[in-house]
Amino acid sequence: MKNIGFTTSIPVEVIFAAGHKPVDLNNVFITNDNPGKLIEVAENAGFPRNTCAWIKGIYSAVADIGGIDELIGVVEGDCSNAKALVEVLELKGIQCFQYSYPNSRSYEQLKKEIDKLCSHFGVSYDKCLEVKKELDKIRQRLSYLDELTWKDNKASGFENHIWQVSSSDFNGDYITFGHKLEDAISSIEKREPRTESKRIGYMGVPPINGDIYEFVESLDARVVYNEVQRQFTMADSIGMEDIVEEYRRFTYPYSIRYRLEDIIAQVEKRRIDGIIHYTQAFCFRGIEDIIIRKELNVPVLTLEGDRPGKLDQRTKLRIEAFIDMLDE
Repeated sequence: MKNIGFTTSIPVEVIFAAGHKPVDLNNVFITNDNPGKLIEVAENAGFPRNTCAWIKGIYSAVADIGGIDELIGVVEGDCSNAKALVEVLELKGIQCFQYSYPNSRSYEQLKKEIDKLCSHFGVSYDKCLEVKKELDKIRQRLSYLDELTWKDNKASGFENHIWQVSSSDFNGDYITFGHKLEDAISSIEKREPRTESKRIGYMGVPPINGDIYEFVESLDARVVYNEVQRQFTMADSIGMEDIVEEYRRFTYPYSIRYRLEDIIAQVEKRRIDGIIHYTQAFCFRGIEDIIIRKELNVPVLTLEGDRPGKLDQRTKLRIEAFIDMLDE
């Protein structure tokens, strides 16, 4: 069994079908005991300071922490720096495979990419479909946990975030992940409904400052929608016997216009009062905020994060003012 790292969510069914362990390197970076140190390692290796912290963290997760046998770099549909990252890691002797989400969302082009991935790992499409059926059982339960957040008001915004974001690789073992998820659901179900008065949506890449959820809840508000994290669960493709269409419906790699269709529907469905749009410093996705503010019919607070750690005081004040404004 090999540890197959990747830079953002990929058709994980292929990795499991090949008998390997998928590893989302973003999770390795941000859950490290000292993620700030990993950024320093990358900068000492030559990465510019004005490079996204996630790219630097992924580099160090592979080059410094180690344990990754092969890297899948998503060079189209995610980060504009991913291709350069792959080239740097190849220079260090890391075996890398480049995968793309076509901008066109073309079924035929995406099928070619998934077929290449299957061929590279020596597995059949049918074998991957068998794995998808097993993963969908867990994804169905993740959708239920999501309902426990926005419909039953029992799960916290952070619980919603951490379980959904972890489904990018199922912590490398979907059977164990499924058992732990059931334990968490059983505990959450027993709670009394929460009573926060403001319902907040979170959109954009997962936050580099994880205490944002706890801080929002300290202000009589709660995050009841995590956009990209929900997309990692493939919630809109559960039960579908078509992996290509599954990852064509996965909104994150494609245009903001396509993402907004899903976001607008969820804002209405979950009765959201306001949106926090998180952008990562030095990321091209920050420009999309212009479109988001024009298209959404609820107030939007845009936050930019850079390095891991606690929320700074200025950001806390901006969140507090935003939630106060929702009252008015």
